[in-house]
Amino acid sequence: MVRWAVLFGVLAGLAGCAGPGGGAGDIVRIPTTDDTGGSVQMVARVCRPDVAGPWRVVVINHGKSAVVAERAMQQPAQCGSEAVRWFTRRGYVAVMPVRRGFGETGGVMGENPGACNERRDYAHSALEGARDIAAAVEFATALPGARPDGAVVVGQSAGGVATVSYASLPHRKVAALISMAGGDGGHYENRPNNNCHPELLARALGQFGATATTPMLWMYTENDSYFGPRIATSLRDSFVAAGGKLTFVNPGRFAADGHTLFFGVGGSLIWGPRFEEYIGRMLPNA
Repeated sequence: MVRWAVLFGVLAGLAGCAGPGGGAGDIVRIPTTDDTGGSVQMVARVCRPDVAGPWRVVVINHGKSAVVAERAMQQPAQCGSEAVRWFTRRGYVAVMPVRRGFGETGGVMGENPGACNERRDYAHSALEGARDIAAAVEFATALPGARPDGAVVVGQSAGGVATVSYASLPHRKVAALISMAGGDGGHYENRPNNNCHPELLARALGQFGATATTPMLWMYTENDSYFGPRIATSLRDSFVAAGGKLTFVNPGRFAADGHTLFFGVGGSLIWGPRFEEYIGRMLPNA
């Protein structure tokens, strides 16, 4: 979601490797499947740290622009971008998949909740995103030099709600899951603070909370034009009421639109300490 956010992707046949840490990384393809069982190759970028392995893995998941035409322009984040470097500087290998229907991965978008009416299916949409996240996790944890367990999954906006849905499924290789401004249906009709049936989105989050076992970290700012405090609170309440466990953080306002916090310049000064505390709790021996 977010036309101005930095958009991610990862792994697709080696290309353009400019060294670990801050260069172009490796562009590769990750095998995944659609909901009919058909095979799809996701484009992705792999960014490696400047330290010897074994490395922990982080899979970073992009959002979904409200403008349909912009989804075809989705690009993987650069290894030198602030959010990616926060992880590689701490010894993580970062993998950023471009999910089905976006960017060079192309094809049919699985994350389509349908028309904006009372039948809109946010749960199905997010679970299709989780399908691609699961494929990226399997691929990333099998990389040479990567640890096969204790991975971290981070998602922003639609990637955040896909991360929540992934948390509701078995995820034995993942120990920490973070949703940054997670949601779907924001900027309906390309208007800020206009959401398509947010009560249905809350219902979907309740569905995920019923089977999510790993405590999560969620962050929403005060001035998020996609998912403001009222909607964010309703999502939290629905998830927790169903049994989900999380740390919920509202760090106040960020820049002109807090929806950009995760990818925004200087954003890591705000979310970084929260990530450190949460990941340290979930991975005390990291």
